[in-house]
Amino acid sequence: MGRFLQMAPPEEPIEDDPLSGIANLFDVSIVFIVGLMIALFSNFGLNAFLDRDSEVTVVRTDADGRQEMIVKRGETIEAYKMSGRSGTGDGTRLGTAYQLENGQIIYVPETSANEAED
Repeated sequence: MGRFLQMAPPEEPIEDDPLSGIANLFDVSIVFIVGLMIALFSNFGLNAFLDRDSEVTVVRTDADGRQEMIVKRGETIEAYKMSGRSGTGDGTRLGTAYQLENGQIIYVPETSANEAED
């Protein structure tokens, strides 16, 4: 029976490839990274980034004080860098923004006299 299975004699050590476990480590690291990303999205309340139909706007400030606005509409994500320059032009006042003591900003749209009566 031994001649059909071609088993190594017991006195010889079994040959093992020392690099065979590297592929398993790579797979484990990918699973860990995906789990970490899901945990971070959940912790920071950014689950809307994972939803295909959601619209999200995030303003990020780096250590130098430069701001970047990240806008996600559906499946497209765009990043805008703030220039620090003031804009000029004709426009219509839309409302007022207030910053509370805790840092939260609230936008209050202005209503015209016609809308207020309705």
